[in-house]
Parts: sequence; C-alpha cells; structure tokens
Amino acid sequence: MTRAAVPGLASRYPIGELLPALYADDDLAQRFTAGLDTVLAPVLSTLDNLPAYFDPGLAPADFVDWLSSWVGIGTGPDQPDELRRAVVARAVELHRWRGTRRGLAESLRLRLGVEAEIIDGGGATWSTEPNGELPPPPSGELLVRVRPLRTSPAPVTETQVLDIVRASCPVHLTCRVELLPGRPDHREG
Repeated sequence: MTRAAVPGLASRYPIGELLPALYADDDLAQRFTAGLDTVLAPVLSTLDNLPAYFDPGLAPADFVDWLSSWVGIGTGPDQPDELRRAVVARAVELHRWRGTRRGLAESLRLRLGVEAEIIDGGGATWSTEPNGELPPPPSGELLVRVRPLRTSPAPVTETQVLDIVRASCPVHLTCRVELLPGRPDHREG
C-alpha cells in the first residue's frame, strides 16, 4: 500500500482558493496550483489522520509492522492481521511480564495462537533444617508444551515456538519444546 499518490483525492485546503484575487481568474495559476493540490492531498490527509496511524487497531496493515519495530515486538507477515495488531497493542504489558511464565505463555498465545504449559527447571534450592541436607539442584531445563488454540491452515512449528521461547528464556536454562496435538478442550484423561 502506498500513501504517496491517491488518484482522485481532493485537497481539503486547495491552494488556488488561497491565492490573491488577482490570480483567482488566471487559468494558468489555477491549473498549476491544482497540480500541487494533487501532490499535497495525500500528505495533508495523512497528517489530518495521524493519530489513527499510531493506534494498532486503526493503522494500515503495513504501518502495524512498522509500529511493532517501535515497541520492540517482532511480528511477521505470516501472522494473521488481528494477531499482529493485538501483539502491538499489548506490547507494554508483554514487556512487563517478559522472563516470567505468565509473559511467555501470553506471548505464545498472542503470537502463535497456542496454549502453553511451562515447566521451569531453574531456581534456587534450600533446606528447611539448619545444617540439613540440600535438595537436589534444579534441572536447568525449561520445558514448554504447546497445544493449538485454533485450527489454522499452517500448523505451528517447533522452530517458531523456540524462537519466542529463546527470546524470553534466561541464558542459564536450556529450552525444550513439545508440540501436542489437538485443541485444549480435547485433552486426554
């Protein structure tokens, strides 16, 4: 989509009407300014509607991708339009919860349309008794099990999930992903 030249878009502020009375009947001046109006009309229209460009729900689809770069959230052209808009709209909240189970699960739900079960193997160990035996150390593995929330023509791949998980996972943990079939309301036992 381009906002550079919109055929037939009339200027809300025609330059010919702003000229002194001497040029009001001058055919050359009116045709010249009409040409400038054609060039400036998309610019003025964009400026008149500028707040709508910063609202992910109203912005043109190509501008939503640009907005995602402003807020530091990666969206892809392969994602449905409504998901890309939702991710950009909730970017601040996703950043606030980054690095937590809740943040990772919400990010996976918004970006890929999957439900995630996250088993965190990192953490600290301690003993409830003084000078007591310490529990075994944590496994150091983050296991993410995902299940699709909706039927989509292109199934979610392990690589897509791992890209999002690795962006949120602490460096000291290894990440493993399990893709589970079916929808969450059709779980076994």
